[in-house]
This record gives sequence, structure tokens and C-alpha cells, in this order.
Amino acid sequence: MKPGDEVTVHQLLGRLSYFHALFIEPALAPAPAATSGEACCNHRTPVRAVRPDAGGLLAHSAWAVLDEVAATLGTRAGRCPSHGPACCATCRVAGSAAAVADAWLATEHRAYQRPEPNAPMRQACREAAAARLTRVFVHQHHAPCPAAHAGETAGSWLLPSADELPLTGELLALWRDPLAGSGSPVVSWLNHCTDSDDIRRVLDTRRPTP
Repeated sequence: MKPGDEVTVHQLLGRLSYFHALFIEPALAPAPAATSGEACCNHRTPVRAVRPDAGGLLAHSAWAVLDEVAATLGTRAGRCPSHGPACCATCRVAGSAAAVADAWLATEHRAYQRPEPNAPMRQACREAAAARLTRVFVHQHHAPCPAAHAGETAGSWLLPSADELPLTGELLALWRDPLAGSGSPVVSWLNHCTDSDDIRRVLDTRRPTP
């Protein structure tokens, strides 16, 4: 990584954690019934190669905060059925990123009194977040696995903008290519909000008048 890249990653993870605690967690809806996600690389049968594990690489890096944020989502996270420190770290990042984006998307729709997001939009957000955050994690820690090659689908045109959903839109924009040095798409007015009601009021003032 270039000088300063690690600082950038740490700043983005810190912003994600801070916004989740400030805006999302207080407004989360009750978790749905428990469901397990797909098995990670290290727990698939047959196991072809044991990847760096979550209890080592992930737990001892700044990326542990993403795992902690996903843990607040309870059963929404859809974690590996054998969830534990032996899980593939990269699979864990991909799953956590997808769960966070999905929770943010649904929470913002509800907080701004909008209809629930449809399934294609939810899937596009999950896949985009997983692909973008995992790409950075693999680049930083040299921990490739199949989850890092999933990529985004054609549904990327469904992704919300920061003008529409400031938290989810900024999250996806910030992680699109954060190490390219091509600008920082930060929604600066979010720094002056204290809860989701503040965000909704700002959005209401920006709606075109009939």
C-alpha cells in the first residue's frame, strides 16, 4: 500500500462505525428469525485451502470494527453456520459488509418514512458493499479468497445516491475506490446531524416544491 493508504482505510472504518452507532443502531428494527448464511472458505467441505482466520488477521486489525458493527445486527448478518475465530477473515469481511449495507438501506427507508426497499435494490447494495470493502481488505492484507472475486452485478444502477439516502449512498461511494486518491465523496452536512430525524429534516428541505 502507498504511504497514507492505511490511514485512509482506518478513517473510513472509523466513519462507518461512528455513523452506525449514531444513526443506525438506535433506529434498527427488531431482527428477523435466525438464519445462517453460507459456509465460509474455511468451513466448506471439502476445504481446499485454509485462509487467514478471523481470530487472527481480522481480530488484530482495524477491520475488527466492521465485525463488531455486523454483530449488532444479530441474525441479519447471515453468518457462517460455524461462525467463530477459525472462519475465513475475507469471507467474514464480505458478509459483514453486505449485512451492514442492507441494514443501513432498510433503516434509512424506514427513518425517512419511505416504502421498504425492493429485493433487487437490497441485493445490489449487499453485493456492492461486499465487493468494495473486500477488495480493499484483500489489497491491504493480501488475503484473497473466492469472496473477493464475487464482484458487483449489473444491478449496480439500482444503488442509491447520497442525495437520496445520505448514509448508504456515502458508504458505497466512499468505498468505491478509496485508495485511488480521486477525491472523497463525503456528505459534509451529515457531520452536523445528531440522529436520523435530523437527516430526514434536511432531506425534506431539499425536496423540490410542487
